[in-house]
Amino acid sequence: QAQLVESGGGSVQAGDSLKLSCVASGRTFRSSYMGWFRQAAGAEREFLAAISWTGETIGSLNGRFSISRDNANNELYLQMTDLKPEDTALYYCAATHPYARGRPSRRNDYPHWGQGTQVTVSS
Repeated sequence: QAQLVESGGGSVQAGDSLKLSCVASGRTFRSSYMGWFRQAAGAEREFLAAISWTGETIGSLNGRFSISRDNANNELYLQMTDLKPEDTALYYCAATHPYARGRPSRRNDYPHWGQGTQVTVSS
């Protein structure tokens, strides 16, 4: 059973940094896109970015966030700096099927999901 588990969320002050991690188990996602989404209360789930097995990144990160992965350890990261209250959301890790085509950025492109990690930013 494939499983994605996020960690690294928390309650921080505006201007702080956080690094989210996502560890995959049960199967390897080394040949899949892995991505980050977030969902604020009352809002739609929003695509942030994804990274392919070759290191290609997709998504227009805001200059404060960066995505990376460690294929050897089956991990995905989201480094977030200068956090703002509007970044408050539940952050999800997701993965596509192997060798997904195109530039997957829709929720339906990702069949594998973690449970999410909460990020709360206070002003």
